[in-house]
Amino acid sequence: MDDSKIRQLNTDVLAYIGDSAYDLYVREMVLESGKLRASSLHRTVTGYVNAHAQADAVRGMLDELTDEEQRLVKRARNHKVSSRAKNSDPRTYKWATGFEALVGYLYLIGEEDRLTWVMNRAVEIIDGK
Repeated sequence: MDDSKIRQLNTDVLAYIGDSAYDLYVREMVLESGKLRASSLHRTVTGYVNAHAQADAVRGMLDELTDEEQRLVKRARNHKVSSRAKNSDPRTYKWATGFEALVGYLYLIGEEDRLTWVMNRAVEIIDGK
């Protein structure tokens, strides 16, 4: 898919892809940490892959994002949500959707270095570093 088509994608679609990309990144990171029991893996992963953590991460890095990235996060955050949050309030859920849309966008356009930076930075913020 070319960049112009990716830029026109609905932010829900970008968030859908971003959710998967970030989830896989975190699962690999946790696996590399040496945790090998499924219950331990799952518990650790859910500490990073949840609406509250993702919302905190994107709010924490917002000033470090490019203008284009900030606009995308805000566009996704302000987009009418078609699904309901299970374990968070609507505002937190919208911020998390903005984070996922950013990850999905960077993934789809092939900006691997920037994508890695965003995901590493999210983990740092979530870890309180």
